[in-house]
Amino acid sequence: MPPNILSALLHITLADVMDILLLTLIFYSLFVLIKDTKAYQMAIGLGVIGLLFLITRWGNLRVTNRIIANFTTYFIIAIIVLFQGEIRRFLTTIGSRSFRNPLSLKSFKEKQEDLTLAVDYLATNKIGALIAIEKEISLKSFIDQGTRIDAVLTKDLLVSIFFPHSPLHDGAVIIRGNKIAAAGCLLPLPSSHNLGNEFKPRTRHLAAIGLSQETDAAVIVVSEETGQISLAVKGQLRQRLEKEQLNKLILDYLRNT
Repeated sequence: MPPNILSALLHITLADVMDILLLTLIFYSLFVLIKDTKAYQMAIGLGVIGLLFLITRWGNLRVTNRIIANFTTYFIIAIIVLFQGEIRRFLTTIGSRSFRNPLSLKSFKEKQEDLTLAVDYLATNKIGALIAIEKEISLKSFIDQGTRIDAVLTKDLLVSIFFPHSPLHDGAVIIRGNKIAAAGCLLPLPSSHNLGNEFKPRTRHLAAIGLSQETDAAVIVVSEETGQISLAVKGQLRQRLEKEQLNKLILDYLRNT
């Protein structure tokens, strides 16, 4: 072991240990946040550029190092622009984290069959629906904008909310644990997406992506045009899902903390 590293280890303090643990926690949280999103590939690219910067400095490649250093400011702006969704979700997670997740998941599992049966019925009859399932980030701000229901989740109640000509069928239903917290809720549209022009008029799909970009909610969409079932998670939309696929994806996601 090199002498300078050994000397550093011998003189390490409690503050140094706390500093290292805190930095590790920050990097781990960022990794979990961007994992399985397009930001992950972008982060790898930025990491490669950072590695090149260090290599050019250690190798005394002054011209290349100066060019990379001059673009550092632009890299910071690029990070803010490219990762704005992830940064917003990270800050929201810190400021609006729910601590009832274990009990909430357990109560949700008791009513998941009702949710699945309702979604299957809506899809079979081509009745459009938008259903958000709260995970750890509180959806209270969206619940407050809708109509409070605060009733135990049942298939019949969920179907009746989205039935055509129902006063609340155009908005989103928000599920918290084993209850329908609110209906007729307005969800945010995404600042950007990669669904293509055919999804421009499909507000439900865009709203599902928008909420999943800003929070960690899982959002179910039933298309009234095709009856297809989709699930939005972390800004990504999984389409053409069967009932069993939907069940597994939701449970796996909610279990993953």
